[in-house]
Amino acid sequence: MSDPPRMDLARQLRQHLESLKSAGVGWLPAPVAMPPSSQADSNESTAAPTVTVCRTGGDGIPAGGLFDGESETAALSIEQRRLALEQVCAQVAKCSRCGELASSRRNTVFGVGRIGPEICFVGEAPGADEDAQGEPFVGAAGQLLNKIIAACGMKREEVYICNIIKCRPPGNRLPLASEAANCREFLEEQVELVRPRFICALGACAAQNLLNTTTAIGRLRGQFHQYRGIPVLCTYHPAYLLRSPEKKRDVWEDMKKLLQRMGRPVP
Repeated sequence: MSDPPRMDLARQLRQHLESLKSAGVGWLPAPVAMPPSSQADSNESTAAPTVTVCRTGGDGIPAGGLFDGESETAALSIEQRRLALEQVCAQVAKCSRCGELASSRRNTVFGVGRIGPEICFVGEAPGADEDAQGEPFVGAAGQLLNKIIAACGMKREEVYICNIIKCRPPGNRLPLASEAANCREFLEEQVELVRPRFICALGACAAQNLLNTTTAIGRLRGQFHQYRGIPVLCTYHPAYLLRSPEKKRDVWEDMKKLLQRMGRPVP
């Protein structure tokens, strides 16, 4: 059964801009001041709204090149990006590309947090608690992630949190390469619309899939990488820390590097 037709705000905007261009329109006036719920992008880091999308359970929306300055999403306001995220989330909720995951999930787990955050945490996949609640990182690993965020002087609602794939693998197994590939365009569009300043990849699965590498997490961590122009720091997954608490010191060293790069004080 085919997925429903695409409802793509970015595509609609691009088509509208192309029609204006063909009509000889070479520029557009700046938008008028927006209400508080749709503040300008320049205030994103301090005033962007917190958004939780699709806690319940298509074709994905193709990702553009936001960070090369050519993407149609670059002209979207925060409110338009929020609506576009909801559309992507709705497509994820109806997605059946991975038959095993679609048949066994209770909810899809899209993402939660602020649009335009300083940092986006990207994990591996939902677990049992996340599958039940439809929100990422709400179990034991999520509680530890909250403590890491707090130790960095931030609050959970100030960041954005998502996973490489949006459905729980049975038995909490690692996502298959095909499953990560099926979810890739959803992830790319999600990151493009959220527009974080930095990304923190949690664990080998998230880091390797995001950066398209097979390098071990031990070699990836402790240094900065790039995803479409966004600085990426890789570190160990909170679930791994629950099994290997001696690695918490390594994660804190990674987070201190991230804070220094962000220009934030190290607590």
